[in-house]
Amino acid sequence: MEHILAAEGVTKKFVGHVALDNISLSIPKNCIYGLLGPNGAGKTTFIRIINQITHPDSGSILFDGRKLEPEDVAQIGYLPEERGLYKSMKVGEQAMYLAQLKGLSKAEAKSRLKMWFEKLEIGDWWNKKIQELSKGMAQKIQFIVTVLHEPKLLIFDEPFSGFDPINANRIKEEIQELKDKGTSIIFSTHRMESVEELCDHIALLNNAKKVLDGKLKDIKKAYKNNIYNISVQLNGNANDVLKEITSNYNVKTSEYSTAEHLMDLQIQLPNNDTRSILSTLSSKGNIVHFEETVPSVSDIFIKAVGEAS
Repeated sequence: MEHILAAEGVTKKFVGHVALDNISLSIPKNCIYGLLGPNGAGKTTFIRIINQITHPDSGSILFDGRKLEPEDVAQIGYLPEERGLYKSMKVGEQAMYLAQLKGLSKAEAKSRLKMWFEKLEIGDWWNKKIQELSKGMAQKIQFIVTVLHEPKLLIFDEPFSGFDPINANRIKEEIQELKDKGTSIIFSTHRMESVEELCDHIALLNNAKKVLDGKLKDIKKAYKNNIYNISVQLNGNANDVLKEITSNYNVKTSEYSTAEHLMDLQIQLPNNDTRSILSTLSSKGNIVHFEETVPSVSDIFIKAVGEAS
């Protein structure tokens, strides 16, 4: 697998504080990579090192297969959590200025900006000042100037902050489209539902150390705990059935609907032994639902950080 970025043994210390402790990560090309962790875990320091705002005390970083160099910043787009637009400048004037800082000619910058302004339906904002815009409106401008130069690597730090649900969903679609066109993306957020929707891979940092990393589907599989949600339409007495099941299985929860004769169970099965429970419940009625629970990213986050701490 080719990687857009590979960090090996990256350590960064400040006075009296270790921000990153021997961090190694490999971020595949053409994926959305979730960089997760509690506040103070080291995420922002790692992002600043990639952008060469600061430098590691030890370790190395490869960008697109070679040592990260100062000129590589031109191939990186960074949307920081703390926004940095000049409030007194007009939107179009500022967007043109920032686009040319990224190496675009005036003509190319204007052409690309026109396309993005039309795409996000904000063409009439060109002559507005940033201070006249809401936080969400200003966030759209910041997003555009981040992606405008079509870099190889995009880094989004809390990109949906300030957006209403409709615009947040619109930006999610744009991020997915950028990935589909071949862009590699690092996505840092505390919104675990967005990680579920967007990320192919994740890494979790805690107290300056890497706790886990890998494909999201593989991590979810590793954190499964053999718990199943089952619904059975009973043909017998519910109390008798529940008593028999609880004496043989670890029943986490149970509910019974008298009107529908439907019993909902959550059962933890040792060694994923589904055959036995299926046989038992089939003799008690009609199984209408049988599904293994898959832990959410939020569940994994809480458990992994708790274990690491």
